[in-house]
Amino acid sequence: MHFRAHPGSALAVLTILNFLNFIDRSILFQVQPLIQAEFHVSKMQIGLLTTSFMLCFIVAAPVLGALADRYPRRPIIVVGAVVWSVATLLTAATWNFWTLLIRHAIVGIGEACMVAAPGYVADLFPQNRRGRMLAVLFTAAPAGTAIGYLIGGFFGHYYGWRAPFYIVAVPGVLAAVLLFLTREPQRGAQDHLGYTLEEGTIRGLRRNGAYVSATLGLAMVTFALGGAQVWMPDFLVSVHGLTLLGAAEFIATIAIVNGIGATLIGGWLTDRVRRRRRDADYTVPAAAMVIAVPLTILAVSISRPAMFPAVFIAHFFLTITIAPLGVAIVQSVGPQLRSTAFAIQAVAVHLLGDAASAPVIGYIADRTGSLRYGFFAVAAAVGVGSLILFRGKQHISQSRLRSA
Repeated sequence: MHFRAHPGSALAVLTILNFLNFIDRSILFQVQPLIQAEFHVSKMQIGLLTTSFMLCFIVAAPVLGALADRYPRRPIIVVGAVVWSVATLLTAATWNFWTLLIRHAIVGIGEACMVAAPGYVADLFPQNRRGRMLAVLFTAAPAGTAIGYLIGGFFGHYYGWRAPFYIVAVPGVLAAVLLFLTREPQRGAQDHLGYTLEEGTIRGLRRNGAYVSATLGLAMVTFALGGAQVWMPDFLVSVHGLTLLGAAEFIATIAIVNGIGATLIGGWLTDRVRRRRRDADYTVPAAAMVIAVPLTILAVSISRPAMFPAVFIAHFFLTITIAPLGVAIVQSVGPQLRSTAFAIQAVAVHLLGDAASAPVIGYIADRTGSLRYGFFAVAAAVGVGSLILFRGKQHISQSRLRSA
């Protein structure tokens, strides 16, 4: 099949764009000390860079999601990719902290266009393959984050903090051009069922129990993974005596191996289990989260060297949940509403997930005097998420349960 019409072509390009997005986000975390040293700003001001990104992303995502549900998605994603790539390239023109802040805010607006990607992928492939195909798209997040840390650390150290950003700017524009050359799938082409009022309208989303449950379940997973991303380096250094480099290498290894392997396994497992259980999008991640709860408590309670495999396995089961929960959200709403649904989900997941977990874990650690106890909040969130998902599967519409 020709490149333009082959569904795998669009999936590959969207995955590359998503991969570059997350590289760009995580580079900042690694080069923040260099930025602070050059511009002579406080840590609070450095934190505003991420805040500006997230605020603009949260504001832009619902708007772009609504547009993507009313108009062709391909040009929206292409324009957004070009915007964030060019803004990243303009890092060369940042002469003070405030121009960098504006640059980072623009990147947040551009990257919000990717809320249209999951629905786009859903229209490329039939339901019995969506778990695997969406898993491919979702591997970009953890893998890109890990690679971003490594790129930021290496190029930032040898060539200055601006250099790492240049690496992702030009590929982002090229990937946008490649996506423009593909053919956009017909909206709802792979869906052959009617959708209820709750599944097909924005007003009905809050009454859509399947969608709300999947969103809250994903928020709890994001709470856990986001909190670990922020505090695990400190935990490894302060509690277990690793060097900063040793902690970075361990975390990057876990993020890459599990980010790709566990995410793909989660998608494959969901598609396989769905042959026997139509609620696999909920039961697979819920079961994985049940297993992850005691593993998380064990991982932060034991000493070296057993701590290393325990952390790896706990992270593995948490990462398995990402693809099936993405599928659950896709399946819970009609094709004409998926971009909006993912945009609202992104806002909720960030607010209830990674934006909340860092201060909560830090507060508990301050009160108890140990990060070990802070990570108990992660285990609690995962446990709550599993209960939400086990209950959420009861809301799946009967038409979806009977579908192939």
